[in-house]
Amino acid sequence: MSIDLTPANINFLIATMSALSAFLSVVMVSWPYLMPDTLGARMNKVRDEREAIRKRERSKLLGADAPSSLRPEPKKIFKDILRRLNLLEEVNNAGIVKKLRMAGYRGQSPVVTFVAAQVILPAALFIVTAFFAFVLPKQVDYPFFAKLSAVIGATLVGYYAPGLHIKNKVNKRQHAIRRAWPNALDLLLICVESGMGLESALARVADEIIAQCPELSQEFTLMTAELSYLPDRHQAYENLAERTGLDAVRALVISLTQSEKYGTSLGQSLRVLAQESRDQRMSAAEKKAHALPPKLTVPMILFFLPVLFAIIMTPALIQVFRLR
Repeated sequence: MSIDLTPANINFLIATMSALSAFLSVVMVSWPYLMPDTLGARMNKVRDEREAIRKRERSKLLGADAPSSLRPEPKKIFKDILRRLNLLEEVNNAGIVKKLRMAGYRGQSPVVTFVAAQVILPAALFIVTAFFAFVLPKQVDYPFFAKLSAVIGATLVGYYAPGLHIKNKVNKRQHAIRRAWPNALDLLLICVESGMGLESALARVADEIIAQCPELSQEFTLMTAELSYLPDRHQAYENLAERTGLDAVRALVISLTQSEKYGTSLGQSLRVLAQESRDQRMSAAEKKAHALPPKLTVPMILFFLPVLFAIIMTPALIQVFRLR
């Protein structure tokens, strides 16, 4: 098929292209007025939503039953003791602060109380034990070495007891977070894929997970507040990983950072992390189940086998004594 390029056709083609170009130019110029840009409205909506989240989280942190300050002042007697002993530098010890945060204690007051307990408790137990061992008269006089060992042992127990208490709190808190972590990731995945922002998703998950794991709900609430206040969002993610001390939470922090920095899919990362967390929890349960038979060996030998032998041997012994 050939096109007849006569002067009339060429003029018609030129006129058509000119009209089309003029029409597109008019549309391009009038497009902002015909279809207004919604980016500004969307940004205002995000700003208003973030402000609402900030007010809600602040109202939670400053509730009617909450103390008047988020960082209560330490007791004056503890600070005076540490000041007299020149131990105020230990309050800024990063290791102690990190350990107390992992146990759920925040602010300067728990740090001062912990350091003071490591000083007061050994001294108190030393005085009490020495009084009972050397001063208080007893009917049986124990050797001097036994008394000295009891005093030293009580002093060591008083020194290590606060650290053991904090370690126990950390283990219980991590165990509770580890158990609820896959469910929290599933809820976060549902919220993110439904179109919610990260702050709104974290706040919703914190509200939903509070019945199952109050510790994880508290951590998500603090993270939401930090995302609203801190200028660097990456610092809020790092604070969450530092407060929990779990590898699973660290993996989530890495995924959130990569998603914001490189634009990777957050939903796919959350799905993979949730599946890995469930697999790890199942593996830990299988490991405990496999370790159960060796642990039951000693109780069976001590309690089950004697009863079993008594049941088997008693009828035979009765017959023997009857024959005699």
